[in-house]
Amino acid sequence: MRPKPLSGFPEFLPSGRIVEQAVLDTLRETFELHSFASIETRAVETMDSLTRKGEITKEVYVVRRLHAASDDVAELGLHYDLTVPFARYVLENSGHLTFPFRRYQIQKAWRGERPQEGRYREFCQADIDIVGENTLAEHHDVEVVLVMLEALERLHERFGVPPVVMAVNNRKLAEGFYAGLGIEDHLAVLQRVDKFDKIGRDGVQRLLVDELGLNAGVAATCLDLAEIRTADTSFVERVRALGVQHPLLDEGLASLAEVVTAAAEAVPGRLVADLRIARGLDYYTGTVYETQMTGLESLGSICSGGRYDALASDGKRTWPGVGISLGVSRIVAPLVARGALTASRSVPSCVLVAVDAEETRGQASAVAAQLRARGIPTEVAPKADKFGKQIRYADRRGIPYVWFSDGSVKDIRSGEQVPADPQTWTPPASDLRPTVAAG
Repeated sequence: MRPKPLSGFPEFLPSGRIVEQAVLDTLRETFELHSFASIETRAVETMDSLTRKGEITKEVYVVRRLHAASDDVAELGLHYDLTVPFARYVLENSGHLTFPFRRYQIQKAWRGERPQEGRYREFCQADIDIVGENTLAEHHDVEVVLVMLEALERLHERFGVPPVVMAVNNRKLAEGFYAGLGIEDHLAVLQRVDKFDKIGRDGVQRLLVDELGLNAGVAATCLDLAEIRTADTSFVERVRALGVQHPLLDEGLASLAEVVTAAAEAVPGRLVADLRIARGLDYYTGTVYETQMTGLESLGSICSGGRYDALASDGKRTWPGVGISLGVSRIVAPLVARGALTASRSVPSCVLVAVDAEETRGQASAVAAQLRARGIPTEVAPKADKFGKQIRYADRRGIPYVWFSDGSVKDIRSGEQVPADPQTWTPPASDLRPTVAAG
């Protein structure tokens, strides 16, 4: 009986996996160019660390051995993001790390949420973080933005992944603005402003007035702030025009202006200041980011993160940091499913070596070995058959060249067949490996 698919756990066909690997290779290349070190953490963490004593609402997959003894009380769960395990990693290894520590991590994570396009129960994330010991300079807030935007720009240029727009805000700006209005519970306001895109201005206004008891005029001013969105630093004047003053607001405006200015120079048109971006999690303390793909806004934010004053602490030392996380599966799976990203072939093979007869398979294998030794992906035909059938086999798999025992190689796309030596023949660079392009 054929097994039923398991919803929320995407699996690619070989051609889709080639697309995913090309994306991952580009991300790794970009992160390493900026000197981020790769780490990988275990798949499981303790439930205490994952749930943070009930403060996190993520649906965690609990893990327990099938034949565990009755007194085996270890409670473990699969990590739902890469930040929680990274915090534990820093605590455990701080004595062996040099700070600021720059890490990238590309791994699977698991969440028990309702599956839909762009949201899965098992998914791949790519995170970058810069963490300091006790202090971390604010210029790193700008740096992680530019590194991730550079990676996303490369995906756009190389493969036709839709361009992105990153929206940036600063928690100091928002909290200073609320403090200037006399609001004490800043987080409660942020959490409701975070619903702006879902329920609109009037809906958030009702929440601020009915649930938090804000004066209608104060609530309206909070929403005036949330509606400011600019591609340059003109947001500073628009905030000032609202007439609110507070030292923390000044600090947030200056920090956000620095990020916007740097991005406008490095990647024009890819970043905007959006003062409704709230990132409801309470551990963000400075710059916060959310990112959408142009034309695929229905997928929601594909990349988010921000500054946090305490990734981890041992009671004596604190490790502040800034990081940003890219949902690789959220990008790749929908684009592959829609045919918007495709691979030129479903196998790495560039050459199929034909087999005249099973008695001569050794000769075909020797030719394949010579080609592989020179870095040319090669396979040997699975069975001796008429050459026409072997060519059709190569064509079905997208293999561009067939090698014959008479010392010739044929480009089965053009039909051109030329004499060749396995010790010197080289295919065009574009044929050597599968390529990925917009469909």
